[in-house]
Amino acid sequence: MNAPQDDSEGAAFAAGSCETTNLNLPENSDSKPQQEILDALPVLIFLERAGQVVYVNAEARQMIGVGEAEWVQRPVEDVLWGLFPGTAEPQTHLIGSHSGSPFHATLPTRNGRLLSVEGIYSVLNAELHEAIIVAHPSGRVKAPKSRLMEDVLASIPEAVVIVHSDHVLYTNPAFTQMFGYTAEEASGENLRELIVPDTRHHELTMLEKQVDQKGRIAVETVRMTKDGDLVDVALVVGPLKVDGASVGYVLSFRDISERIETEAKVQHDALFDVLTGLANRTLFLDRLTLALSRRARRRDQNCGVLLLDLDRFREINEALGEAVGDALLSAVADRLRQSLRPEDSASRMGGDEFAILIEGILNESDLEGVACRMLHELEQPFEIFGSLIRMSASVGIAIAGPEHKTAAMLVRDADFAMNRAKMDGGGCSEVFDPEVEMPHKKTLHDPERELRRVLEKRLYEVWYQPIYQLDSGNLEGFESLLRLRRPDGSIESFRRLLGVAEDTGLSITLGRETMDTVCRQLRNWADGVTSRDLTLTLNLTDRQFYHPEMLKQLRKALLVNGVDPNRLLFEVAEGTINQNLEAASTVLEGMAECKVRIAVDNFGARFAPLNHLARLPIDVIKLAPRLTATATAQGRPATVLESLVRLAQSLGMKVVAQGIETPEQLYALNRLGCELGQGHLFSYALEPGKATILAGSGQWSLAQGA
Repeated sequence: MNAPQDDSEGAAFAAGSCETTNLNLPENSDSKPQQEILDALPVLIFLERAGQVVYVNAEARQMIGVGEAEWVQRPVEDVLWGLFPGTAEPQTHLIGSHSGSPFHATLPTRNGRLLSVEGIYSVLNAELHEAIIVAHPSGRVKAPKSRLMEDVLASIPEAVVIVHSDHVLYTNPAFTQMFGYTAEEASGENLRELIVPDTRHHELTMLEKQVDQKGRIAVETVRMTKDGDLVDVALVVGPLKVDGASVGYVLSFRDISERIETEAKVQHDALFDVLTGLANRTLFLDRLTLALSRRARRRDQNCGVLLLDLDRFREINEALGEAVGDALLSAVADRLRQSLRPEDSASRMGGDEFAILIEGILNESDLEGVACRMLHELEQPFEIFGSLIRMSASVGIAIAGPEHKTAAMLVRDADFAMNRAKMDGGGCSEVFDPEVEMPHKKTLHDPERELRRVLEKRLYEVWYQPIYQLDSGNLEGFESLLRLRRPDGSIESFRRLLGVAEDTGLSITLGRETMDTVCRQLRNWADGVTSRDLTLTLNLTDRQFYHPEMLKQLRKALLVNGVDPNRLLFEVAEGTINQNLEAASTVLEGMAECKVRIAVDNFGARFAPLNHLARLPIDVIKLAPRLTATATAQGRPATVLESLVRLAQSLGMKVVAQGIETPEQLYALNRLGCELGQGHLFSYALEPGKATILAGSGQWSLAQGA
């Protein structure tokens, strides 16, 4: 039999077969005589019975990419997508007519290509639900586009998977690189069983439902490699549509393991002391807060705090060097761990001060027993770098009582007792006595109670101190500062309550609200008050800077208020960066990615290593006021100041002199090349209304400051 030479002959064959109802469809074998005829045709032939494709000819098998022995019966909607568009349950639509119906559909191939085909669908036997489908590629013009899309998918770095009916249709090379499965191993497999951990199976169903509702979703989750390793991924899932009908899903995966690991390290470093590995002050106060909450529920289980300060540590550190001092602190931390129960919690509060939380006690004598044991451990000589060093410590003890509403209050009581132990000569412990320290308790309790009332009733305001360009007198921007408004209407600095806010953790809430206020103010000025690019500066405390949610809050504030991030300058104290350079570097880089500018505040107060300036993404240094005061001095102080200014300028940073008080300081700083300055010579902090007026004029002259 001569094979037809073009598609019209294939269509003629289909039309002719419409009138022939005695063509034997194969049951479970494709060895019938008619197959030789069908295999010889250069068109795609599919024989269907009751919704199942029971046979495909040689041309179709070659196009799909399967061998004769590999072919098995498959639902027609899996073989030809969109053959019956718009039906809820794609099945053979046999209406008893023998007339052929034209169609367009998509043929998925084993190598992942989606081939557009068209042809004639003809009913052979309506009672037996038998039909023949004759198809050919829709046109030569679409093939290059298909290959182009396949090349694009193969070249992108994200792992891409195309899924149809829960089975993998296509994977790109990045999928193999990420998960270890080759395209051949993944093809036809259930994606859920392939890379989804057992604990995440419910998640995949939920994601598919959300895609069906919303069209496209993005989540961060975990997937599993061929070797069983877990990978943190950013997953994007979207619908796969053919001729407008949703027939599957397209999934892309991006490996975010490195970012997750970095964020986890940042969070760890924000809660643990890098030198000793103990919990830091923030984590200790959180744990103590939980312990007080448990105590409130179980009165038979009390808790207490031991605050320990090393005697003569400063002398040892200065005499033998910081390396010996650091090694000694680490050794003390090890001794504390050895002397405590597993359920107790030790922390380094800062410097040579440690705190221990003891739970499950009955009275103060239990705490005194722990203190005695710790003092005994610390009296044993420490071998540091081959030398024996003897240490002692002063310990303050405070047991929780009804009056201790917060963790900070209990720590303060222990701190007062520790100071009495030091005054007694050190090397001993003291229990907090409320009768002796009643005046102390009153002074400690009142500020915290006042702070909570201030926050609840929002009795604070954000004021703005101007920053000027020293050579021209033009307004550069403002530094935002908190002010406390008294019931009588008077205003005072918020500085007195900042320490309380930091100790209690309320600085996090305060910082978030201040950030929103500053962003709104900057937006209001940009919308009509001034055409100049004024900068607004915002201070970050230690706790705010290292808080795990800080970067998230920053991104949200920028997005909600729509401000230019380059006009926001965040001040981070030099001492904050020195606490943990590695963790600080990670946070600063995250801020830099948000496009905000970063300043080192109070620079020179502790003289951090100057190489910090080169390593970190810093835009501005703000000189400590004591450095500003040396501008008019002679000799070494003036030389140090001039060197710092030149160093910063060589690194592309601007220099702000804080605390300019006199015209002489202004002239000297300008002569040294310092670009910016602020201080009482120019202006005190201004309420928002006056700051807005100044933002509109934006000029300062020596005459108005005189």
